[in-house]
Amino acid sequence: MATGPISLPYRRYALGLLLAVNTLNYIDRQVLFAVFPLIKIDLSLSDTALGLLGSAFMFSYLLFAPLFGWLGDIWSRTRLAAGGLVVWSLATALAGFAPGYKTLLAARATIGVGEASFGTVSPGLIADFFPKERRGRILAWFYVAIPVGSALGYLLGGVLGQQYGWHAAFLLVGVPGLLLAVPIALLRTPPRGGDDAAPQAAKGKISAGYAAMFKNRSFVYNTLAMAAMTFAIGGLAQWLPSFLNRIHNLDVAKGNTLFGATTVLAGILGTLVGGWLGDLWQKRNGQGYLLISGWGFMIGTPFAVWAILASDLTSCIAAIFLAEFFLFLNTGPLNTVIINVTNPAVRAMAFAVNIFFIHALGDAVSPSLLGWLSDRWGLQNALLITPLAMVLAGLFCFICARFVVQDMAQAER
Repeated sequence: MATGPISLPYRRYALGLLLAVNTLNYIDRQVLFAVFPLIKIDLSLSDTALGLLGSAFMFSYLLFAPLFGWLGDIWSRTRLAAGGLVVWSLATALAGFAPGYKTLLAARATIGVGEASFGTVSPGLIADFFPKERRGRILAWFYVAIPVGSALGYLLGGVLGQQYGWHAAFLLVGVPGLLLAVPIALLRTPPRGGDDAAPQAAKGKISAGYAAMFKNRSFVYNTLAMAAMTFAIGGLAQWLPSFLNRIHNLDVAKGNTLFGATTVLAGILGTLVGGWLGDLWQKRNGQGYLLISGWGFMIGTPFAVWAILASDLTSCIAAIFLAEFFLFLNTGPLNTVIINVTNPAVRAMAFAVNIFFIHALGDAVSPSLLGWLSDRWGLQNALLITPLAMVLAGLFCFICARFVVQDMAQAER
């Protein structure tokens, strides 16, 4: 908690610091997928076993999120974030020493524990530093870490893995996170709910807020939309590097470099444009964030199909760029909806519940499911279920838009 007024430069410093940590979050998360082909050959694994490496992370991530969400509403959010950073950075580095499949599986599961701590408290913390009318753009900047960190994970994993082996890739990307743990732990923070929050507003509302969360139609439908999106993007993120390797005959370094560059460009543009358009449309229409996201999913769906079925590499990469641009358009808006429709007293728990369900129904199952289907149908055919999830995400956004104005007003009472 801050001991006095927090200046605008310090708020921007906090945003930059949390953005840096979130970037490392996604580097450490995605580096595994860059070295999938190397691990598959070295450990003689099926696609199902490879998929379980991604799912192990997600299962621990979603199982521990409710615990950290509860702690985040009653304890120091900065200490929880710093502790999580230490845990996942050490686990990533130690994966570099894994002698076999079981130890690598355990390391990936431990990374999920650390990232659950950071993931539940950081969005609400970021939102509290800035005014409500700028939340879409501010959270868009924070979530730029998704494409940037993912792309760096693919790039670093591909290059380091090709040159030095997959063990070295894990070791080298895991160490930098330890350097940021102390600055995060010492970060000054505004009151819960931001500077305009009423003093002690959180008192007496926590237990009631948790129960009300499941009756909040906007929160439920928004979470279902994010779960469908997470199913699609999680499956694509995990398997597209292998898809480029198998279908378009690119080696690990080249395939990951090309996919990483496409992801970072499309992701940054999509995330920032989505945050800006979301804030702009929200001022004119209380459903603005959800309409931007819903149409983004719908427009991006045919491009995802095109990317999977394209016969030549140029068309495939162009379609991947467009599909990712429209997928990332939703990042700032949908996370802002969570903040806007929940009471500040239970915001960390709201993100914890959201994390639990979007991953339990999304990328905790899609990597393994796609791996299982790939063993039976081939990877290209298996990937075609992801555009269907994008359509479902868009439909949930449009349903959610019917209730969001009323639920935002309820959350402010």
